[in-house]
Amino acid sequence: MRVALVYDLRDDYRALGFSEEEIAEFDNVGTIDELAGALEALGCEVERVGRGQALAARFVSGERFDLVFSIAEGVKGRSREAQVAALCELFDQPYLFSDPLTMAVSLDKAVAKRLVRDAGVPTPAFAVAETSASELAGWEHFPAFVKPLAEGTGKGCEAASLVHDAGELAAAATRVIERYRQPALVEHYLSGREFTVGIVGNGQEARVLGVCEILLKEQAEANVYSLHNKELCEDLVIYAPADDGEARLAGTRALEAYWALECRDAARIDFRSDAKGEPYFLEANPLAGLNPWHSDLPILAAQNGVEFVALIGMILDAGLARYGRVRAAEERRRKRA
Repeated sequence: MRVALVYDLRDDYRALGFSEEEIAEFDNVGTIDELAGALEALGCEVERVGRGQALAARFVSGERFDLVFSIAEGVKGRSREAQVAALCELFDQPYLFSDPLTMAVSLDKAVAKRLVRDAGVPTPAFAVAETSASELAGWEHFPAFVKPLAEGTGKGCEAASLVHDAGELAAAATRVIERYRQPALVEHYLSGREFTVGIVGNGQEARVLGVCEILLKEQAEANVYSLHNKELCEDLVIYAPADDGEARLAGTRALEAYWALECRDAARIDFRSDAKGEPYFLEANPLAGLNPWHSDLPILAAQNGVEFVALIGMILDAGLARYGRVRAAEERRRKRA
């Protein structure tokens, strides 16, 4: 099976003059090597294509693949994570992970919150300042947290994001709007535990792979799973397997959010609890990071006995099943059974 591996490589964008913050969501060569190695171990012939523009050029030339495995985040726009998926649909090319609509609405955190809330999953009170902090006049839910509407990897999340009054709120929202040239999302800051939940599969066969609690070490940037803390997570963050009642409830609600957003194949869903131990939906990541040692999904998978190659196999099998196909090795196993 010939698989096109599509990705945004940090080195490529550094060469184009992008800043370290701008490329924070992109991948290093080591991640691509590990992912390609896992796919090859699963019997795939891997073609390293690179970013979405390179995939488009191949499609235009008439080239096709058995499957596209894309972890490309895109560069601009609130629908940037949907670009490769949309390209695949335009050229009738089978691909893994969620469709363009799910990718787009999940990156726009306010849209995702509305959909999940309407499905009965609680989310903190929130509001959006589209162009000016003045749009948040009358906000009453303090403390609050302010971040860009459509970013990932903790971009725009820092100590100053946690605000306690109207003045701090206005300053933080203005900073986000001006710095990131996009709306600012404000949500009620919850003081309880923070969880991330890994899910694999599709429809009613989707299942929670594990729940992981995010604990910040004393030397970490306090109160926020920030870009700084994520980039240095090996030194600043503890990823603790969680299986108590509160964590299991987060897992149940994460699966409900997964269904509400119509995620496919795999995703990571983030929750934070209030002081009473009630988990609330924060955001969904249908294009979760896949560095074996640095990304949350592979970390929590390993904590639950699913090593990296097996995780990629589960994602691959889930995607193939949507097209009525199975891996050759899996087909042979079924015949022997």
